[in-house]
Amino acid sequence: MTDILAIVAVVAMLAAFAVCAVLAALLWRARNPSRPAETVIADLAHQQSDAVARLQGMIASLQQGQSQLQKAVNERLDSVSHRLGDSLQKTTQHTADHLQKLHERLAVIDGAQKNITELASQVTSLQGVLANKQERGAFGQGRMELIVRDGLPKNCYEFQYTLSNKTRPDCAVFLPGQRPLIIDAKFPLEAVSAYKDAKSDDERRAAGARVRADIVKHVADIAQKYLIPGETQDIALMFVPSESLYADLQESFDDVVQKAFRARVVIVSPSLLMVAVHLIQQMQKEERMRAAAGQIQAEVGKLIEDVNRMHDRVLKLQGHFNQAGEDVRQILISSEKAQKRGTRIAEVEFEDDGGLADAISAPVSRKLEAGE
Repeated sequence: MTDILAIVAVVAMLAAFAVCAVLAALLWRARNPSRPAETVIADLAHQQSDAVARLQGMIASLQQGQSQLQKAVNERLDSVSHRLGDSLQKTTQHTADHLQKLHERLAVIDGAQKNITELASQVTSLQGVLANKQERGAFGQGRMELIVRDGLPKNCYEFQYTLSNKTRPDCAVFLPGQRPLIIDAKFPLEAVSAYKDAKSDDERRAAGARVRADIVKHVADIAQKYLIPGETQDIALMFVPSESLYADLQESFDDVVQKAFRARVVIVSPSLLMVAVHLIQQMQKEERMRAAAGQIQAEVGKLIEDVNRMHDRVLKLQGHFNQAGEDVRQILISSEKAQKRGTRIAEVEFEDDGGLADAISAPVSRKLEAGE
């Protein structure tokens, strides 16, 4: 656009120059009337043609500059467009990557939200189970059975085992060479929950008394029903299927726990029951090892007899080898003597070969003549 304005300005200047030249010629003609008008017009035409030639040269130069400028501008625009395209592509790629990561994180969040929803439903279901006394007892017994079943062989325990007094504890564990150990699952949740939710000292004292009464009753039932002299172990385990409840009992009702221990009933949590099951498992292993000790000793005695027998046979085989070695030595001695005798015979020289032939054939001729 700048080049076009420059061309227009040059054309205007040339036109003004031509008008000025014409005016100058007219003035000069007026001052010099003796010079012909044709000469003046010819001079003006010559000057005009020179001006037109200069103008065309300037226009050509301006057009060339404009083309170069346009080329440079196009190259710069192409470069800027290329860089802008690369930047847009990179930005688009980064945006796509960020969106992909965002989608993945949203998927993880959705999965976590689903898990939280399922966990909330499970907690609600567990709360419903624990709220029902019968279902709560089944929950405690099921957890106790799971711990025992995972830690002991099938022939080492029995659920709902019937004792001689027709009572059926939740589990009886058969100790090696001893009387069975009784395990019963109890879960005094109502009293403990009331103790935790108490808002006043009177409510707390009342709930605490209820907790003590419930636990003492459970302990008395276990001691009366399942501790049978000569049939069961002297102690029984009272399983509480909650670590937090067990911790509350140990912290706030230690006197009740001690009273239960004096009644030969030990209150255990899931972790303590696992420890007890592990100890019983070790006792069973030791008992199996002791039972197998006699068999191992018998097998070791047989192994020693086999070793002694093999030693005797090796000694006999060694005697045979020694006798064979002696026989080989005697054979070698006889072979050496035979070699020496052969060597001496080969070294004997005979003066007449015919004499040797006669000496050999003479006995044969005498035997033929005798008719032998």
